[in-house]
Amino acid sequence: MTGKKEMPTKYDPKAVEQGKYQQWLDQGLFKPSGDKKAKPYSIVIPPPNVTGKLHLGHAWDTTLQDMLIRQKRMQGYDTLWLPGMDHAGIATQAKVEAKLREQGISRYDLGREKFVKQVWEWKDEYADVIHKQWAKLGLSLDYARERFTLDDGLSKAVRKVFVALYNKGLIYRGEYIINWDPQARTALSDIEVIHKDDKGAFYHVKYPFLNPEDTFNGKHYIEIATTRPETMMGDTAVAVNPSDKRYKDIVGKELVLPLQGRHIPIIADQYVDPEFGTGMVKITPAHDPNDFNVGNRHDLARINTMNEDATMNSNAGKYEGMDRFTARKAMVKDLDDQGYLISIDPIVHSVGHSERTGVQVEARLSTQWFVKMKDLSKLALDNQKTDQKINFIPERFEHTFTQWMENAHDWVISRQLWWGHQIPAWYNKKTGETYVGETAPKDIENWEQDPDVLDTWFSSALWPFSTMGWPDEDAPDYKRYFPTSTLVTGYDIIFFWVSRMIFQSLEFTGKPPFKDVLLHGLIRDEQGRKMSKSLGNGIDPMDVIDKYGADALRWFLSQGSTAGQDIRFSYDKMDAAWNFINKIWNASRYVIMNLGEMTKPVLPDQKEWNLTDKWILSRLNTTVQQVTHFFDTYEFGEAGRALYTFIWDDFCDWYIEMSKEILTGDNEEAKANTRNILAYVLDQTLRLLHPIMPFVTEELWQAMPHKGNSIVTAAYPTVHDEMANPQAEADMGHLIDLIKAVRNIRADANAPMSSSVDLLVKTDNENLKNLFESNQDYIDRFCHPAKFEVGSNLEVPKLAMSAVITDAEVYIPLAELVDLKEEAARLQKEVDKYTNEVKRSVKKLGNERFVANAPDEVVESERQKQADYQSKLVATQERLKTVQEAK
Repeated sequence: MTGKKEMPTKYDPKAVEQGKYQQWLDQGLFKPSGDKKAKPYSIVIPPPNVTGKLHLGHAWDTTLQDMLIRQKRMQGYDTLWLPGMDHAGIATQAKVEAKLREQGISRYDLGREKFVKQVWEWKDEYADVIHKQWAKLGLSLDYARERFTLDDGLSKAVRKVFVALYNKGLIYRGEYIINWDPQARTALSDIEVIHKDDKGAFYHVKYPFLNPEDTFNGKHYIEIATTRPETMMGDTAVAVNPSDKRYKDIVGKELVLPLQGRHIPIIADQYVDPEFGTGMVKITPAHDPNDFNVGNRHDLARINTMNEDATMNSNAGKYEGMDRFTARKAMVKDLDDQGYLISIDPIVHSVGHSERTGVQVEARLSTQWFVKMKDLSKLALDNQKTDQKINFIPERFEHTFTQWMENAHDWVISRQLWWGHQIPAWYNKKTGETYVGETAPKDIENWEQDPDVLDTWFSSALWPFSTMGWPDEDAPDYKRYFPTSTLVTGYDIIFFWVSRMIFQSLEFTGKPPFKDVLLHGLIRDEQGRKMSKSLGNGIDPMDVIDKYGADALRWFLSQGSTAGQDIRFSYDKMDAAWNFINKIWNASRYVIMNLGEMTKPVLPDQKEWNLTDKWILSRLNTTVQQVTHFFDTYEFGEAGRALYTFIWDDFCDWYIEMSKEILTGDNEEAKANTRNILAYVLDQTLRLLHPIMPFVTEELWQAMPHKGNSIVTAAYPTVHDEMANPQAEADMGHLIDLIKAVRNIRADANAPMSSSVDLLVKTDNENLKNLFESNQDYIDRFCHPAKFEVGSNLEVPKLAMSAVITDAEVYIPLAELVDLKEEAARLQKEVDKYTNEVKRSVKKLGNERFVANAPDEVVESERQKQADYQSKLVATQERLKTVQEAK
């Protein structure tokens, strides 16, 4: 490369990104290196559901993963980022059923086989959409290893796990109260139910005694309050607490069920809270999980009054065929008409809704398959006490995980769906015998397979190892890349997915599925609201990329990444991200246009480095150390801040500007040295940026002189101890402070840089005097003084603008421009500022916890700051006094 490539003056993301992703794929850059000596590093993508397009949350999640993989790849690790998608049983089936409803048909009209074929067509369509979105984001995935939760290999793993757990007694089938989605007509696990506040009512109803002679408080009935009168036809008892003395005389009596006439007993059970309401509750074992348990203890009948679609069945008598809410209104009217209704008290209460369809969930008696959680939970909890423990980032989420595992209920894993892994259980048509196996029974004509499918999370729980070839424990990827290194996912699916992966992996591989789990938050709108269709505040990441480019979106997402915290999307932040990349573009353009015929940047010998060279290389070295550390600790926002400060402030605003002094001069050797250092710093900076901004860094790197094929596989920068130069950083800091002070004085005095002014620097520090004198070329270029003097015995006119910097006072005589009143006010602000800084530092250093716990270098840095602020405060107070006396 010659470094003479013509570059546009403005960053154009569309032009930059066009074609690059396909080039990377064509070159096979995303595949593992295959270097057996290299340390493996692997991530499996949290598989997106094939229900639709990816949203901003997916973009955030995958950007963080891509940043980790790209950095590790550049650092020489043997990296694998395995892609894939989830069939998402209930969610995908709900989408396809909604599409069919628009056509006026249902899945039952099609039958199972044709319906499943339709879902596969949906899957293929949206998998293609997701692939295009991954490409647009620049995700460096190894597509040769892509998996799908319903592919043959993963299906084999699912069957093996189900059969193994069944044979171990950890999977069982039984009749229990479960959460039921009447629209999808399937069971739901507890964590697939979202509780929302709904308007409802307490309906106070008379339950008459069977025996006309029985009374309570002088009345021939008792009063029951219910929020669900539509379930009354399933009542089989009324319960009181056995210790409740109010009701000891009526326990054992019988009541007449209103509207139905059936006789039900009054029973005593510890479940009843005597302090809640009247202390009497109706028991409906087929429609409430607590009532179900009470019914078991008292051998009560279980009367299910609803069909799968939440219409009333024959057990509901005259209300059969009505929708549940229509039946409620009808029953309340009848209760009122027949004299049973006492009162209605409106309330707002928490009601469960299906996470996927949004409809109100029913508690329903049903025969389902369950996983016993006690032993599996213990396995996961015990692992956290070993050397194999999983690191949760942030650490507080380990408590969330632990709390859930300690209180996990048995997991209902069967779903009444057609899309998913059909349960590997068969029932003999003649004998009723149950067979569970990885393959169907040989005399299949005598058996009927269970029509239900498994909960999506059952297969997703196996994802980290099933995708690697398990149950073949000799599979090369399983042996090489499992356990995976890092899981990146949202904190909202700790229960759904993270926990289940952990206990299934420990049970079947004896190892945790990953070493670290990085949990991020949710992306919200500018007002902090969750993005949703109902609010109309959703943002399509592809629209953002079309406007700003993938690199700008990735930069924004990386900058918002404080582990465990939500971030707010804003177009102002996207504008800032684009502006930052444009700054990088223009700085790179300047460097590249000035490299001449360079074929490869070669750092000059250290003795050839001037102050600015030493400073920028030391700052680069510090930045490499900081960015590497922050990536290792998943503090991507801090890594970005370190990069931003170095690129914008140090490299662009100072070193590049100072390089112009040399590149426009006559010293050819100095020019060559500066060109090489510019090229080296830019090369290393682009490599540091590449994991976050893959497209623009590739474009700029390819325009530079180098011998590499692609920045994707270029070596990541490392720390070079010989470049660390605290003295150069301190000296350059003094020089920059002087230049800034002069610029500020000129601005306050409205004295443009073109105007001729004298510059006096008063200091007793001989090293500082020598520093300024030996770098007068920079002072002349950036301060434009007519005369420059530095020393300890300068005669300073009273009518001068001034500033205080470390160990020096800066004066610019501007007699005709100085308003002493304004100058005194300005200096008073400076006095106030330094006074507050001294107070803050004194308070901080007076905090024993800070001094005891902070690193020594941090404490020492704070002490130095305090001394510097104190010195500046004294000098500013003296200058203020002088100006006040001149008035």
